Amino acid sequence: MPYRVCFVCTGNICRSPMAESVFHARVAAAGLDELVEVDSAGTGGWHEGDGADPRTVAVLKEHGYAGEHTARRFQASWFSHLDLVIALDTGHLKALRRLAPTEQDAAKVRLLRSYDPAAHGDLDVPDPYYGGMDGFEECLEMVEAASTGLLAAVRVQVEGEAA
Repeated sequence: MPYRVCFVCTGNICRSPMAESVFHARVAAAGLDELVEVDSAGTGGWHEGDGADPRTVAVLKEHGYAGEHTARRFQASWFSHLDLVIALDTGHLKALRRLAPTEQDAAKVRLLRSYDPAAHGDLDVPDPYYGGMDGFEECLEMVEAASTGLLAAVRVQVEGEAA
């Protein structure tokens, strides 16, 4: 059974699809794509069925990542089949933990930047939606920095289960 990771932001069109694409690439490069499933969702359903924000797609493609995506809303029932739920900011963290059916499910929710040892203080990935391209570039830098530590943590879980 694969280890399942879901990235969650507000509308699932900027930060979480970016994190999904970057982490999926890291998982594939590590040769773990048979053992780890990666997806994303939003805390709200405003953009369900839409593609990622064009600025997200542009930044991803510029840096060699895939940009295909369809937005969806996170459902409480998903906790039962997810191993890790990665929130992009503390607002998402709180909303997801409130949505969790059990304490065990709430414990699956973590902040993405908590996996970046260089991140200090504010662990939020800021929402780039209302700004310019520089915000999307900054978001990508934060996602890439945290993905290294996240991959290491997931690798320990996957290799521990495989042993």
